[in-house]
Amino acid sequence: MATLSRRLPANAPGELFVDSSCIDCGACMWIAPATFEEHDGQSRVHSQPADDERTALAAAALLSCPTASIGIARDDHASPLRAQVQRHAQLFPRPFAPQVLHCGYHSEATFGAASWLLLRPDGNVLVDVPRFTAPLVARIAALGGVRWLFLTHRDDVAGHEKFAERFRCERVIHIDDADESTRAVERVIEGYEPVELAADLVVIPTPGHTRGSMCLWHRAPRGDARAASHLFTGDHLAWHEERDEPYGFRDACWHSWPEVIESTRRLVGLEFEWLLPGHGAPGRAPAKEMAARMARAVAWMEARR
Repeated sequence: MATLSRRLPANAPGELFVDSSCIDCGACMWIAPATFEEHDGQSRVHSQPADDERTALAAAALLSCPTASIGIARDDHASPLRAQVQRHAQLFPRPFAPQVLHCGYHSEATFGAASWLLLRPDGNVLVDVPRFTAPLVARIAALGGVRWLFLTHRDDVAGHEKFAERFRCERVIHIDDADESTRAVERVIEGYEPVELAADLVVIPTPGHTRGSMCLWHRAPRGDARAASHLFTGDHLAWHEERDEPYGFRDACWHSWPEVIESTRRLVGLEFEWLLPGHGAPGRAPAKEMAARMARAVAWMEARR
């Protein structure tokens, strides 16, 4: 937990606070935007949670914080927020989108990247790596375990060995992002053409953020109006909440911004409803509208070459 003596002065008065160990990964801000916001290069509590829904989301953000920078000032067990934290510790991964659960427990080794669990009858997919914590691992096992561990890029692989050992899953990474720590990965993607893992799972290399960055497209079965489609983007794209469309990270591009743009251009025709990134906010739009939003995203990025 955070240290009260290091409480940032910008926090709103009340029991929930962020301390000076915050690395500004942004996780708390998209998990509980009614409570957290960015201030001077770190997160802060801008409004204390005042109802059950906001308290629950604030508790989820606290547990997800990779540096344990979110704390509760009250030390008594009557605190509603403390009770929510204790309850949520057993609830991750929590439902987020159809068939998709947010794993929480973000890792400092991945700079607080989100990890997602895609539930499938033919085997679940873990996208990127959360902290290896006993409650989370037990819940994933109860949900059917992991068939594939999809590693979107080299920045978000820390701890993959523990999950591979526990679930005997097949790890997937691009050869251009494989290194000493991922030498034993079972499936190495080569080239830049899409690769099918299964009929509903397509690996799409998207070089740019890193040379070997990849997205995973989960296609909904045709004719099933209840099913959803998803694009897991790692650090390639996130959702700009004000513009209500995807965008790329111009200031966090470790390989090639022009390649980020071209990789995104190749995604414009995909049908999906949910964009689920490692960093930044997730987003949703009707599948029939997503192509237009992706095209606007390309134009926005082109203007920032």
